[in-house]
Amino acid sequence: MTASADTLGPPPTSVGVIGWLRKNLFSTWYNTALTLVSLWLIYTVVGQLLVWTFTTARWEVITANLRLFMVGPFPPEQVWRVWIVLCIVSVLMGLSASVYGGTMRTFAVWLAAAFATLIVLDLIAEQARPFADFARRVAEGGASQFWLALPGMVWLLVNLALLALGWSIGRGRAQWRTALILAWLGSFFVTVALLQGYGKDTWLPEIGTNLWGGLLLTFMLSVVSIVVSFPLGVLLALGRRSKLPAIKIFCILYIELVRGVPLVTILYMTQIMLPLFLPGELRIDNVARAMAAFTLFTAAYMAENVRGGLQAIPTGQIEAAHAVGLNDAQTTLLIVLPQALRMVIPAIVGLFISLFKDTTLATIVALLELLGVGRSVLAQSEFLGLQTEVYVFVAAIFFVFSYAMSFASYRVEEALGVGKR
Repeated sequence: MTASADTLGPPPTSVGVIGWLRKNLFSTWYNTALTLVSLWLIYTVVGQLLVWTFTTARWEVITANLRLFMVGPFPPEQVWRVWIVLCIVSVLMGLSASVYGGTMRTFAVWLAAAFATLIVLDLIAEQARPFADFARRVAEGGASQFWLALPGMVWLLVNLALLALGWSIGRGRAQWRTALILAWLGSFFVTVALLQGYGKDTWLPEIGTNLWGGLLLTFMLSVVSIVVSFPLGVLLALGRRSKLPAIKIFCILYIELVRGVPLVTILYMTQIMLPLFLPGELRIDNVARAMAAFTLFTAAYMAENVRGGLQAIPTGQIEAAHAVGLNDAQTTLLIVLPQALRMVIPAIVGLFISLFKDTTLATIVALLELLGVGRSVLAQSEFLGLQTEVYVFVAAIFFVFSYAMSFASYRVEEALGVGKR
């Protein structure tokens, strides 16, 4: 008795790496040709890039100005505040990696890799002199100068240790999930308090936001704008669908007006025109005005993204919610809004990534964010003509953080089952 072709099943195929290559890269003649051409292009471009990176590029423009890239004109004797903030982040990231796992664990690994990279850059920059300066300052100022004069490499090693410590402490502490969320929220206010300072306090003298710069300023602009624009955008989206004419008209006018002008216009308006409408004794610093501009601009686009998600919810679900006794507010908050936000996660994260990159426009209103610092570094006589190295470094930083947000979005979508039934 012979078996039919149907019972025998398909012919055996190769498995493992060879099978994957045959199926995905060499399945047909045109796929093979496309694969070979792509490999040649990658070899040509990446090969030349690697040769330039390790033989031709002059990275001393980065290593010599690393502090400037990170914190801009922030007073050197007060940089310890930034390090304390970073230590808090390291501890919380280590705890979150153990408690939550998944995406947070990946971010913790990336953060550790970033610390290791900065340590290597410090070694390349021959950081023996800062250690000598540290010993001299401690000898002159005694114990009071110990923490203020610590070299950056020591702080980086401390952050690596705190990250590992948080990882070990958080293992098996699933009950800490809510507490960690509150700790992350509280860390924002602690960060602002540490960076801003209070009056003429000896330990924490007030530092004007005009002295914030570099990656520090880019982060502050991005984080504040993202955190504030999200709830504001949700409220605008709900207001646009409101049955109250005054609220609906106001939200429509705001959204369409803001979306109808470029971000540069909003930045100039908050910097130049906003003070004209404020009382004479009330003055808002440039950084706060820039944060307001980014927040107001992003909130309008956020509202349209959320509105698209709200419109995608079937009316049958709203009718079913009313049938079980839920009022309009309960239906919106418990049924409609969670599903709408789940649907538009990719659009929301894409908007946040765009906002993070748009912070470079702050340089046109005299704020030295990361790209502005890069331009000021290029004005130094010893680094003239090194635009490629500076812009590659800045682009790499933006790529890493943009990819991190995109990666987190993919993981959240996967966890929530977005696009799956």
